[in-house]
Amino acid sequence: MTTRKKLEGNGLWESSRMMLPEHKATIIRRQLEEGRKDKPNLDPQEMELIERMLAESFHECRTISLQLYDEYEDVELTGVVTTVLTQRREIKLAVGPGEWEWIKIDEIVSVK
Repeated sequence: MTTRKKLEGNGLWESSRMMLPEHKATIIRRQLEEGRKDKPNLDPQEMELIERMLAESFHECRTISLQLYDEYEDVELTGVVTTVLTQRREIKLAVGPGEWEWIKIDEIVSVK
């Protein structure tokens, strides 16, 4: 009867009092990889639209919402573009009074 309980649910992992660090790291890595998303490939027209919206926000102080790529969860930031570094392909987004975020343009998936 005790053997049957040990093999239920998560199997021997639940009944083990000791686990090798390598095994624990492997289990954690697999769990993380299961929830990972691939970065979408944007076509040139979509990238042009994103860059145009960023420029409009910069020149007209217009508030925009950015959808950013993240491997595990959706990230959305809202604010006004205050600086554009074209050589580094980065923008500075003012997200609140005295608060800003530096964002790589290549990490932007969409703009609203």
